[in-house]
Amino acid sequence: MKSVVHTLFLETKLDLLSALRTPGFVVPAVAFPVLLYLFFGIFMVQDKPQSSVEISTYTMINYMVFGLMAPSLFNFGAHVAQERESGWLELKLLSPMPTVYYLFAKSLSAVAFTVVISVLLFVFAWLLGGVQLDLLQLTALLVLAVVGTVPFCLLGLTLGLKFTAKAASAITNLVFLPMAMLSGLWLPIFLMPEFLQQFAWLLPSYHLSQLGLACVGLGQGYSGYFHFFALLLMCLVFLMLAAFQYKKVGSHEKKASSLKKICI
Repeated sequence: MKSVVHTLFLETKLDLLSALRTPGFVVPAVAFPVLLYLFFGIFMVQDKPQSSVEISTYTMINYMVFGLMAPSLFNFGAHVAQERESGWLELKLLSPMPTVYYLFAKSLSAVAFTVVISVLLFVFAWLLGGVQLDLLQLTALLVLAVVGTVPFCLLGLTLGLKFTAKAASAITNLVFLPMAMLSGLWLPIFLMPEFLQQFAWLLPSYHLSQLGLACVGLGQGYSGYFHFFALLLMCLVFLMLAAFQYKKVGSHEKKASSLKKICI
């Protein structure tokens, strides 16, 4: 058990160091949701004292979801594709270490970013937005943010295993930005056309934001159990897709390795 924990710690540390050495990923991933929240959730509503706290709370939840999407999607999408093309993923597949350690470490790395972003949003919401949440609500939101990385990690893994490094980066952006917009994270869902409101029900980010809003009493009245089971179903779908792609990549890498040994 001790060796398992130590291996996971080292693998997570390696993945975090790799991400931290890429400021072009780290800085936007952390700063973008926080700056957007400061602008739209605090500064833009200061002239509306009657509803400013409610708006600040509402936007804090949505930008928390928005903030956890990027590290999860890109750490698995673009980064896995890069590691697959560079041969690093092949090395992981051929090493004695179980591959699940590699995937779990990447998940922990995404969770680390999620916790940092969430805490920054909570602090700014409290200091500048006047948002007052009790310890139970803050804990529920933080747990929700951590668990909420799962569907996006699985979706990112599917993209990273399916596409090349250049294509995966572009397609991840193509998934990430429209999903955030159509989930009502930037614009309240009820302001969108009717067909777009219906489309939001197919997106994990929408259900995650609704669960977060329900934690602070701002939900739209739909059952939290429905949103939870919708997320669970999406996780299962993404897991099956990722497993299918992983099996294809694994068989391809093993065949390639066998051919190299024969040639040598």
